[in-house]
Amino acid sequence: MASLNVYSVLVVLFLTCGAENNCETKMGLPCVLEAFTNIFETGSISNKCCGELVVLGKFCHSALVKRTLENRLFKDISPVTIIAKSIQTWNNCLALIDSPSPSA
Repeated sequence: MASLNVYSVLVVLFLTCGAENNCETKMGLPCVLEAFTNIFETGSISNKCCGELVVLGKFCHSALVKRTLENRLFKDISPVTIIAKSIQTWNNCLALIDSPSPSA
């Protein structure tokens, strides 16, 4: 699990990246951390957070991942692996949100 320092940097990156790219902050902090863990570490992302990620939009999602990779705290992480996981997370969430709910 990432340290508190890494999570603090992530929050700052998320807020500054959102402001610079005119991305409204439509994801709550718990979902930002869940998405981060799913992409940069090993974890899963809930249906709720997938929904928030899709509302955030692909442009903002990609900008946040790119901005995070530019931070020196993440210099030892393979950008190719992270970008692949980012795309996989986005596609999985999009498919989940676009799929019809099972009827009761």
